[in-house]
Amino acid sequence: MSEPRSPERLRHHFEVEKELATRMRSSTREGRTELFKTLYTELFERVPDHPRLTRRETAEDSARNTENQLRLIRPHLGKTSTLLEIAPGDCRLSYAASSLCQRVIGVDISDQTDRSEASPDNFELIVYDGYELDLPDASVDIAFSYQFLEHLHPDDVDPHFALISRLLKPGGVYILDTPHRYSGPHDISSVFGDTLQCFHFQEWTYREMRKHLKKHGFSHTWIYRGGRVRTNPLINLANDLTELFVGLLPSGLRKKLSSRLFQSVTLLAQKTILS
Repeated sequence: MSEPRSPERLRHHFEVEKELATRMRSSTREGRTELFKTLYTELFERVPDHPRLTRRETAEDSARNTENQLRLIRPHLGKTSTLLEIAPGDCRLSYAASSLCQRVIGVDISDQTDRSEASPDNFELIVYDGYELDLPDASVDIAFSYQFLEHLHPDDVDPHFALISRLLKPGGVYILDTPHRYSGPHDISSVFGDTLQCFHFQEWTYREMRKHLKKHGFSHTWIYRGGRVRTNPLINLANDLTELFVGLLPSGLRKKLSSRLFQSVTLLAQKTILS
């Protein structure tokens, strides 16, 4: 838990993050490779009471969060499988998953691991520029990202899905979780309105995300409910029809309902199996 912040400190956080996000939005791809290295450092220096710096997470909280993510991917891991985690942060999930598969690869723009903690022998962290990843085609069985896609620059969304599609084996799966647009914004923007202005550059609906995935060769997409993937077509259809209905409601009611029904877009997408 973080200590409550005054309205003045919330406004300061919002204005700083909005300024930095505007800088990112107007950047070129080449410029973003440099911004990736400095933007969060500048944010935390200028907003020392940022929740990422002040949040007090107990060992029990950390274990619970790791387990909640692990149960999304555990059924799809096997002793011969390779897991790719995008933006693993402190790599706790990757470490936990390492005993369930042959190889785990974490890819991030910086190394945020605890140097005092030894990493598993079958784990590798690759620090890259956010774009070029030197891994072979069709070398990964499962890709996973959690609360990551919303931070991508709009111009980088399609290249990201193309990269994951390239790395996955035919029939491999991409499991993702990202905030749902109807219950957002899910960043500091929400304190001052309903428009994304800070480090969440976009948030999606299930239907929007399915279209993105289909465009990049993911032939099947299934929702998660209750921490379990639901492959029944009727359940998926009911989810999307409910979402369509909720999207037609006035904004206040839409957001209220979505806070219960659509907190996040959590999907399993399967890459097309070649015939």
